[in-house]
Amino acid sequence: MRALLALLLVLVALPALAPAAQAVEPSEMLADPALEARARDIGRGLRCVVCQNQSIDDSAAEVAHDMRRAVRERLVAGDSNDRVFAYMVARYGDYVLLQPPFKGTTLALWLGAPILLLVALAAILLGVRKRVVRPPPPLSAEERERLAELLKR
Repeated sequence: MRALLALLLVLVALPALAPAAQAVEPSEMLADPALEARARDIGRGLRCVVCQNQSIDDSAAEVAHDMRRAVRERLVAGDSNDRVFAYMVARYGDYVLLQPPFKGTTLALWLGAPILLLVALAAILLGVRKRVVRPPPPLSAEERERLAELLKR
């Protein structure tokens, strides 16, 4: 059982150990190295809207390709990094940011996982408490006398 658990943990950790794949295609790259470096920085801060918590730089999805292209177009047009982020948020919402701001509309993004963790811990604690075997209360004098009579027979 321990070996199976260890194997499962290793399999879960493998994606974290593997180097991140860069999905940016050579045809997408800008000729200006400074602009390309800015595009990469911005791409690492934007979430692919169809992938599970993956930046647009790491995603091979078609929508991530479109998002990378839009970032580069905005940079070539002369937008600052903040304006590019604002453009992407206006287009896709706060969910597109890998570090969304803490505000009313993003509470679920920030508090969902901790609340779910607390609910799971409470369920586990309640389950454990129900399984705890408590010793029975001591016998009263009357019960001890009756037990002694039954044992005599």
